[in-house]
Amino acid sequence: MDLEGRLELITRDALEIVTVDELKALLETRSAPTAYIGYEPSGFVHAGQMITASKVVDMQKAGVEVTVFMADWHAMINDKLGADIDSIRACGEYMHDCFLALGVDDSAKFVYATDLISGPEYWEKFIRICKASSLTRLKRAMTIMGRAEDEADIDASKIMYPPMQVADIFHLDVDIAYAGMDQRRAHMLARDVADKLRWKKPVALHTPLLMSLGGGARMDPVEAKMSKSSPDSAVFMHDGPEDVKRKLKNAFCPPETEGNPVLDTIRLLVLPQLGRLKVDRSAKYGGPVEFETFDDVVEAYSSKSLHPMDLKSGVADAINTLLEPVRAYFESHPGNLERVKSLSITR
Repeated sequence: MDLEGRLELITRDALEIVTVDELKALLETRSAPTAYIGYEPSGFVHAGQMITASKVVDMQKAGVEVTVFMADWHAMINDKLGADIDSIRACGEYMHDCFLALGVDDSAKFVYATDLISGPEYWEKFIRICKASSLTRLKRAMTIMGRAEDEADIDASKIMYPPMQVADIFHLDVDIAYAGMDQRRAHMLARDVADKLRWKKPVALHTPLLMSLGGGARMDPVEAKMSKSSPDSAVFMHDGPEDVKRKLKNAFCPPETEGNPVLDTIRLLVLPQLGRLKVDRSAKYGGPVEFETFDDVVEAYSSKSLHPMDLKSGVADAINTLLEPVRAYFESHPGNLERVKSLSITR
């Protein structure tokens, strides 16, 4: 694959690349650059992670060696799964399954924070990062945990989270730090630290966040994202066809196109993954219709030629199509999913 083809794969559907020129230079000089994406193992995987898994697949096709980082100690700091490290690691094994079920090639490296933190070299990097960062900057970066700045006062370990995430990037020695936009502050902190300490500066790659089915028209995109803490507003990898239909039927779908989670799902998930949206409806209401562009969907919805319930039904069918290989995977590999179902999801 030529340079432009690799660049197109890595950047398509991305919301931000910091910077494109750095990424292009990286691809010009390295045939197999490295990237990482980090996750807290903290509960069920929802449909928003199809976006990140798809980008991992894109990077693998472009010759990038990807590490999926299971931030088990970070999840414990963040009080996930009752801060029980054994439960968190069990969830990590389930997440490993989810990535494979979503098409990530098994050449990806799956690394746990436990594997990194046992050596003094990691903690030397951590301390140097802290020395190169103000307390204010670290507290501001706490939004990567889904927490407000002032929550550092509740538990002192919380302030360790941002510099640990930055230490992960440097200790893994990756060329590209990838995540959804909710992790941007950590990546910008890493780039700032790299300048100060003269370390290799990672390219930051960010994809958009899938909106909660409960809506959030005027909310910050990070606050409005799909979350496992609100089960009825998120589609999970293990949801059956009827669960998906029920959740979409009850989804927030206002007349407006902005802040509409059903349209958001079409734009960010259905069309990029399937290339089309098919809406089966009776002849009484116009018969079946297909859309290949988001503009066409918006035009039909705005003109009221496409009813909200028909739109929801079409999206539910599309998501069920996307989930078919995931369901097939877990039918053959049920163990880790069943174990996570038995855990108490605390936040």
